[in-house]
This record gives sequence, structure tokens and C-alpha cells, in this order.
Amino acid sequence: MTRVAVLDDWQKIARGSADWSELTKRADVVFFDRAFAGEDDIAEKLANFEILLTMRERTAFPASLVRRLHKLRMLGMTGMRAASIDTAALRAQGVTVCYTSGGGSGAATAELTLGLILAAARQIPAADAAIRDGRFQDGTAPGFELAGKTLGVIGLGRLGSRVAKYCRALDMRIIAWSQNLTAEKAEAAGAALVDKDELLATADVVTLHLVLSDRTRGIIGAAELQRMKPGAVLVNTSRGPLVDEAALVATLRTGRLIAALDVYDREPLPASHPLRGIPNLVMTPHLGYGSAETFKDFYRQSVENAAAFLDGKPVRVLEPPKA
Repeated sequence: MTRVAVLDDWQKIARGSADWSELTKRADVVFFDRAFAGEDDIAEKLANFEILLTMRERTAFPASLVRRLHKLRMLGMTGMRAASIDTAALRAQGVTVCYTSGGGSGAATAELTLGLILAAARQIPAADAAIRDGRFQDGTAPGFELAGKTLGVIGLGRLGSRVAKYCRALDMRIIAWSQNLTAEKAEAAGAALVDKDELLATADVVTLHLVLSDRTRGIIGAAELQRMKPGAVLVNTSRGPLVDEAALVATLRTGRLIAALDVYDREPLPASHPLRGIPNLVMTPHLGYGSAETFKDFYRQSVENAAAFLDGKPVRVLEPPKA
């Protein structure tokens, strides 16, 4: 019987998000709800699986790992883009790569971004921890109002524009920058185009909404953090490596800035990671796109993709980029 591995089910919601019954009649389906210890651990535990159904940006599949998975015939991933999966190496080994479409309007990530902004500005996690610790207002800072403040959006695409819309409703002024942003596009999203230095120097809240690439990796480093105004909030719900993590840790330890993060260089975040001990930081465990609605869509299509592959008629096959 074909063996199917459902990976990256860290929230233990895969079984309840789709009807797996038709697939389990035809294949041995195993759910993995813990992160792997490393490449050797992955290669050992997945050696006898023909089909892998992955969650994007969780378990990485570099070429070195792909070459060790000799029985692999199909890999399904959520979404159409995953920087951590070497799709070229998979195709070279004769593996069919399938994707899921949809994934929502972006509202889930944008709403979480807004939640992180509010949580950081009003010290909500610290207040929650204090009251659970038997205190009330003692030791909890009052925070600041967002009305009348400036939001700086780096990356005013689909998600950045939605966050800008939410924050306009809070009477915030919106400014924006990215490498390709035009004044016309910024105006259409209710924002004013400024250069990067001005955005960092004047925004009370800076939020990142960029695709991770060679051009954007480390786009916020030590110099950029230093340009931000004291007491400002940096929010990242896009990808961890957009920010120089070591520089962020060093800056936050000075108390100059506040941060709110949903993404990290390494996920899951190691138990001993220095970010865990920083008080002026709000953290969530990469919840951005992962709403109940999104997971139902992803897993339903993942089941369809695996079943279609077993039928010899694969669907949603990811084609190689055009030369």
C-alpha cells in the first residue's frame, strides 16, 4: 500500500480540516505533528513514503535531502511558492510537485498584523500576564494610542494595502515604500510614497509585507533599526529573514524599540532563543495565514492532489518556470 506522510501538522488540526476517508482507504496515511530534528531525522523517518503533503515554509526540502528520499514520487505543498522547497531538485528526481490554490484573500495575515500592532501599542500581552500573576495594573505600562500616529508600510501589495486600510480606520496616517512602489499605487491604497529613510525615521509603527528574495533578505538591519524613532514598533508577519535577527535582538535589549513578530529565521523558535527573554516584544508562532478557513481549503485540496496522483491523473501540478 502507498504510504502518505502529512507533515508539519504542528497545531494538530489536519485530521479535522478535511475528509481523509477516501485517501485512507487507498493509502497508509501518517500524520507528523512535531518538527523534525534535522535533515538526518527527516531522511530516516520519511524514507519509506511515496507521497509527502507539506505545509509551506515549515519543513525544508533542499536538494541534499531530496536526493536521500529514493521512494518519493509526489510532493504536495500548500500554495504555489515555497522558498524552502527545491522544486527543481524534486523534478530532476522524477517527483511530481503539486500545489494548492486559493488560501484566502490575505485577510487572515492582515488581521493578525493588526492584532499585533494593537497588542504591542497597548501592552496587551504584558497586561494579560500581570493579571494572571495575581497583579492588576501594577507593573503594566499604559501604552500609546494609534489614532493620529503614522504607519509605515514596507511592501504595499495585497497584504500591505489591506493592513493600511485597517489602520486608516483607526485614524492613522499611512506612508509606504518598496523598491518598485509608485506614487500612483501608493495613493490608490490611501498612502503617501516616501523614501525608506524617511519612513523609518517618521513612522510610529513599521510593518513589513515583502516576499523574501535575495533583494529583500536583511532589508531591515542594524542601520535601519537605528533610524527608527525611539518607542516605535516594528512588525513582521512576512518572513523572518527580512530582518537581521541578531541586530534586532541587540536593539530590543537596549529598550529603544518595540517589536511584534509572527515569523523567525528558524521555526519552530528554539527554546533557548534570545528573543524569548525580551520583554518589549510580542510574539506569535507563525499564525499569519493559518486560519481555520485557510486550513480547510489547503487540506481539502491536498487530499484531492494525492488521490488524483494515485489515479495516475495528477492535478494542480507545479510547472517549472519558463526560461
